[in-house]
Amino acid sequence: MAGEPGRRGSCRFLILCVLVLLPSLVLGDCTCDGAAGGGRNKREALKYKVGAIAAILLAGAVGVCIPLLGKVVPALRPEKDVFFLVKAFAAGVILATGLIHVLPDAFDSLTSPCLDENPWGKFPFAGFVAMVAAVGTLMVDTYATSYYTRSHFSKARPAESEGDEESDAAATAGDDHAGHLHVHTHATHGHAHGSAYQGHEPGTSELLRHRVVSQVLELGIVVHSVIIGISLGTSGSAKTVKPLMAALTFHQFFEGMGLGGCITQAKFKARTTIIMALFFSLTTPAGIAIGIGISDTYDESSQRALIIEGVFNAASAGILVYMALVDLLAADFMSAKVQGNGRLQLLCNCFLLFGAGCMAFLAKWA
Repeated sequence: MAGEPGRRGSCRFLILCVLVLLPSLVLGDCTCDGAAGGGRNKREALKYKVGAIAAILLAGAVGVCIPLLGKVVPALRPEKDVFFLVKAFAAGVILATGLIHVLPDAFDSLTSPCLDENPWGKFPFAGFVAMVAAVGTLMVDTYATSYYTRSHFSKARPAESEGDEESDAAATAGDDHAGHLHVHTHATHGHAHGSAYQGHEPGTSELLRHRVVSQVLELGIVVHSVIIGISLGTSGSAKTVKPLMAALTFHQFFEGMGLGGCITQAKFKARTTIIMALFFSLTTPAGIAIGIGISDTYDESSQRALIIEGVFNAASAGILVYMALVDLLAADFMSAKVQGNGRLQLLCNCFLLFGAGCMAFLAKWA
């Protein structure tokens, strides 16, 4: 009995220690110290970063150029089945990139314990920004398409009116027999021209649509490519850089295939095509170079860096998900060519799942 008070005192001391130490143990991984973390060797990491610039640049250039080789390789032309399969695979990659790679990063950044609880902890800003970006992309998509379509045909109509007026003037100067011929030929001209215009309009509208889609898609890809490039460039650990380099190389290659397919269908002039391909290929390497340059002063756990990265990642995710589902998958899967060919329809679905699965698998490392 004499030792019971001592045991009670020991139990109270242990309970007190648990109550004091437990919060620090639970919050031990919620540090905002950007320099924390073992295995940081900046000199060794720099070698892999330089290698990543070369590998990602090459992968992006090859990926975006494969669909552009349709003029040389007949199988890669937009009207061929292989082209639809390549686009389905690339659309799966872009969809998985937005939902599995980019959006979770946005949630991590905007719910970080380094940010103030009010307002960042009380509202799902990442999902909200992604939703606004998707709706904004829809608006840009529709308004840009309608604007370019109207401007294109408004330029074509004055030339048609001038041609009709010249035909009328020449016919009026003739005799009655010539006038009769004028009525006949003018009516024929109007009929033939109307058929050509109506037959040409859907093709032209579709071409303008592809051009808008390719430009908006490139915008969404470029935004998150720069961010992931900066993230890789600022990392000081070789253990982090190595798997990121491999994952981003495949990531850039597959995304390049999707963008290259859209550029091919848009039928830009050679100069515009080269500029768009170069711009895509250089964005991630440029981001890595920027990250290397600011690695000594950049604090990835600062509130400003977390908010900027989170907002841009969320916006990029919204753009990519919209583009993948609406402009790439829905447009191709609902086309007459795919709908009228059961075998092609099955293959497109398989390639879509394969592309999404490959990109989802890469989320284990990046």
